[in-house]
Amino acid sequence: MNATLAIEIGGTKLQLVLGDEAGKICERRQLSVAPAEGAEGIRRQIARTITELKLGHTIEAVGVGFGGPVDWKSGRICRSHQIEGWSEFDLAGWLRELTGAPAFVDNDGNVAALGEARRGAGVGLDPVFYVTLGSGVGGGLVTAGKIFHGATPGESEIGHVRLNRNGTTVESRCSGWAVDARIRELKTTEPGGALAHLLGGTTGGEARHLGPALAQGDATAQRILREVADDLAFGLSHVVHLFHPQAIILGGGLAKLGEPLATAVANALRSHIMEAFAPGPTIRLTALGDDAVTVGALELVTTREKLRPRSISS
Repeated sequence: MNATLAIEIGGTKLQLVLGDEAGKICERRQLSVAPAEGAEGIRRQIARTITELKLGHTIEAVGVGFGGPVDWKSGRICRSHQIEGWSEFDLAGWLRELTGAPAFVDNDGNVAALGEARRGAGVGLDPVFYVTLGSGVGGGLVTAGKIFHGATPGESEIGHVRLNRNGTTVESRCSGWAVDARIRELKTTEPGGALAHLLGGTTGGEARHLGPALAQGDATAQRILREVADDLAFGLSHVVHLFHPQAIILGGGLAKLGEPLATAVANALRSHIMEAFAPGPTIRLTALGDDAVTVGALELVTTREKLRPRSISS
C-alpha cells in the first residue's frame, strides 16, 4: 500500500502516522519522548518505527511538524527549546535517506494551523490563526490555504509575545506547565479548596483537574480560568490588530477544557481590541484535537509537492 508518512516531534510527544490518498489516517504509532536521551534518542525511535512501517507500506512522501524554529525551505532545524541536539540538523535530508521519499518539515504550530484551516475547525474561514496551549504555547497563521511565513525561521511565536516590559510572556502564563504551577501552589495557599482536594498527593499534570473543579462550580478554578483567558486574549489581541484573522482556533491540552475556555477567551478578547474591529474573530476549539499536527503534516505534503521542482524526462 502506498502511503504518506506524517510525523509530530514535540518536547514530550512523538507520533508517526500513515495517511492514504484522501489524507485519512490509516495507521498510527505513539511514542514517549525521553528528554534525557536528547535528539539522538528521538531519531533512533523514528528510525525504528519507519523500518516497521515500511514492511507493509511504500512511503511516497514525508511531512513533519517539529516543536521549534525550522528553516522550512530546507527542512533544517534551527533549534529546539526543549530537547538538546537538534540545532542545525538536516531533518528533511535525514528522512529522505531513511525513506527514499521527499520530506517536508515545518514548525508544529504552523502545521497544526494548516490542518485546522484545511481539514478542521477553520474550513471555509480565512485567515485562520491557531494557538496550541500545551507544555508550551505555539501558533500558526494560514491564509489562502497556505502557511504564512515571515523571514526565516518564520514562526508565529505567540507564546513569546510579552505581556509587559518585565518579560512575562504568554507562554509563562498560559502554558500547561504554567497552569500546573499555579494550581500546585493551592496546596499551600488554599488547602481546603476543591482543586487542592482533587490534587491529592499527585505531582505533575495538575491542569487536568481544572475541568472537574469548574464542573463543581469551584470559585478558585473559575478565577484561574479567567486569568488564563485574559492573559491569552491580551496576547491574541496583537494578532487581531496585525493580521485580522477570521477565526482563532484553540488547541493543545488546555483546549480540552472546552467551551468554558473558548467563551472566556472570546469575552476577554473583546475588551482588548479596537472598537473598529468589533466583535473580532470567532473563537473556536480544535476539531482535530491530538491529530492537528499529523493531519496538518499530511496536508503539508500536498501543498509542498505542488511547489517541488520536477525533473524533466529526456
